[in-house]
Amino acid sequence: MEKILFDTDIGSDIDDALALAYLLKEPRCDLLGITTVTAFPELRASMVSAVCRNAGRDDIPIHAGCGKSLLIEAPQQTAAQAEAIGDWSHEKFSTENTAVDFLYQTIIANPGEITLLGVGPMTNIGLLFAMYPDIASKLKSLVLMCGHFAADADSEWNARNDPHAAAIVYGNGFQSKPPLHYSCGLDVTTKCRLNRDEGREKFKNYSVLAPVRDFAEVWFKASPVVTFHDPLAAVCIFEPDVCTWKDTYVEVPTFSEDAGKTIVTDNSELKCHKIAEEVDSKRFFQIYFDTISD
Repeated sequence: MEKILFDTDIGSDIDDALALAYLLKEPRCDLLGITTVTAFPELRASMVSAVCRNAGRDDIPIHAGCGKSLLIEAPQQTAAQAEAIGDWSHEKFSTENTAVDFLYQTIIANPGEITLLGVGPMTNIGLLFAMYPDIASKLKSLVLMCGHFAADADSEWNARNDPHAAAIVYGNGFQSKPPLHYSCGLDVTTKCRLNRDEGREKFKNYSVLAPVRDFAEVWFKASPVVTFHDPLAAVCIFEPDVCTWKDTYVEVPTFSEDAGKTIVTDNSELKCHKIAEEVDSKRFFQIYFDTISD
């Protein structure tokens, strides 16, 4: 069993909800808690609650976190899919940020045992690492859906929404570092896609996806595809060889037009980051859908 904490911005892209469904069905996952981040974290927490209740997992702690980025006004200002929560049973949450303290207390109680999976803007995790500079070293591993690591690539959405937090999380400051730090960036996640019709056809076959199907219809109004960014990061916790990995060092600028870019520095003596280079997308999809089967 792997002890997991899941930090998510569910409610924007549909892939967060798909990743949560996978974690709920993965028999090796001991999901200790879920935290939400970025605009309207309380609505995002209610969405998490709806997915968990549908799966019969009302026992998992859920905490709303940071609604704003550390120092900038984030591009992500809505949680559009929250409108589809409808009649799905769910808990309601306040806007109080209880996520960071929950993450800290849970990690301290399980030193060296927890994988922290972050698939949203890095604000909650960045604040956690800044407030408690030794806490990263208390993790077993840190796994992120974050970054775009190709040469001259633009910034990826999660890093762009809070570049200062991303810089902290990638250890560009004085904070301690996690024993293992994995990142699935756009270089690989964009190879794991279904078109809208394929997604609709697939999703209707799995009971754990019942509320996710409703959330997905909001997503499909604006997008003809669903990209499994976050589910790939989740699967890599349990099946890391679905990707190939490169040891390197990642820097995150926080200024001018480069803010939020994840710049690979191969000539650094410190190579504390593992970034995904290739993915076996066929095997990934087989693992994902086999796992969420009833």
